[in-house]
Amino acid sequence: MKRIFSFLLGIMLCMMIHAQFPYGTTGLLHMPTADMQRDKTFMLGGSFLHEGATPEAWSYNTYNYYINITIFPFLEVGYACTLFKGVEGNAWPKSTWGKFVNQDRQFSGRLRLLKEGQFWKYMPAVVVGGNDVFTSASGEEASNLTQVGNGHWNRWYFAATKHANLYGELGIHAAYVYNRRKNYRLNGLAMGANWKPQFHSNLNLMAEYDSRTVNCGLGYTFWKDHINLVTELNDFKYLSVGVCFKVHLK
Repeated sequence: MKRIFSFLLGIMLCMMIHAQFPYGTTGLLHMPTADMQRDKTFMLGGSFLHEGATPEAWSYNTYNYYINITIFPFLEVGYACTLFKGVEGNAWPKSTWGKFVNQDRQFSGRLRLLKEGQFWKYMPAVVVGGNDVFTSASGEEASNLTQVGNGHWNRWYFAATKHANLYGELGIHAAYVYNRRKNYRLNGLAMGANWKPQFHSNLNLMAEYDSRTVNCGLGYTFWKDHINLVTELNDFKYLSVGVCFKVHLK
């Protein structure tokens, strides 16, 4: 009953689109996809993140903000920051306890290898990418395969996406996600789907397994795709909400 109530609450609070608010990149909720933004699309966004939807470095609800640009039709790069609070017992001065005083930074990149339908009708789009790809701890390599320390959002992935008509637009997504994190392990198959119903194409319904948790969400885009409001229920119980502003520079 609690899960049903939380899901209905999420429906009432949300309107959303294809911007992963924890990472500030294109995708479903947490899992990556092979969808791409329009060429020369600039995105600026921010989110409220429930602690249940974040790595273990956050034992409290937090916020993030990000910028992102699709430089070419096949290349997207982004930069996101997630806020840290001072926490008692973690070497933070007492004056910072309970206050947002720092932030975790991450760089992301996505490269499309194959376009949907490029060589034959049923061919899926294929994208490779990574998040938190340059942060390293204890002098480790810049590829950020560290198991602990910085690089909290680190992951590498290979994603495929195919769309079909089903009383609207149905997207089917599969990915392989990998990292070596001990406290936020993502290593395995991710699967998801989204549906934009024919009766209201601005609405976007999403469900996924991101290789760690099962998540669901809704979405809505308005003002000619310039504003997107976003929410999700991570693990069907942790509610997060975000907003993204888009500008098409071309």
